[in-house]
Amino acid sequence: MQKWIITLGLSVAVAACTREAGYEVDQGAFGNATLNNSQVMTGELTYAQILGRRFAAEVPTQINFAFDSAQLDASAQRILLRQADWIKQFPEARFRVYGHTDAVGSQSYNQSLGQRRADAAVAFLTRQGISRSRLEAVVSFGKTRPLIDTPNRDRRNRRTVTEVSGFVDRAPQLLDGKYAEVIYREYVESATNLSYITDVDATDISE
Repeated sequence: MQKWIITLGLSVAVAACTREAGYEVDQGAFGNATLNNSQVMTGELTYAQILGRRFAAEVPTQINFAFDSAQLDASAQRILLRQADWIKQFPEARFRVYGHTDAVGSQSYNQSLGQRRADAAVAFLTRQGISRSRLEAVVSFGKTRPLIDTPNRDRRNRRTVTEVSGFVDRAPQLLDGKYAEVIYREYVESATNLSYITDVDATDISE
């Protein structure tokens, strides 16, 4: 029995050694940095598009509203707080908030309602310390671009969507050739936060 256990252990060890180095840390995105750089250099991809993809992947970009309302409920406010935290990491970028409605009501009324919803989201973000010059809420699709194609009331269609729109006017290409600096800034911040968490954990253990 003991020999069998030892043999099994060696088999597992050999199998583990046959795996490619770095397989645990590579989640399929290892080549993204090189790909992004190549696409930027050839004009296929802009830094605004890169940030836009990251924003959509890392933060909920959409909030929803009650029928015929532009009031932000608790869920919407929580999402906007997460958006604000992300936006603050990139002071070079500008953002646009699009307002939407469901299909109930006239086109003109829904156009106005969609605008009020976008304005409400932008106003909340500015109260979190984000410059109004970096936020735009001038576009409203009203009911013309439903998420769910239905003539009835549907909360999923009553929404605003936040997107990266470009860079601040005074430095529209600030990230051009300097994307690594932004990544480094995030790296330092994450390391600082990790150090703080570790210190707290160590204190808890000592107590």
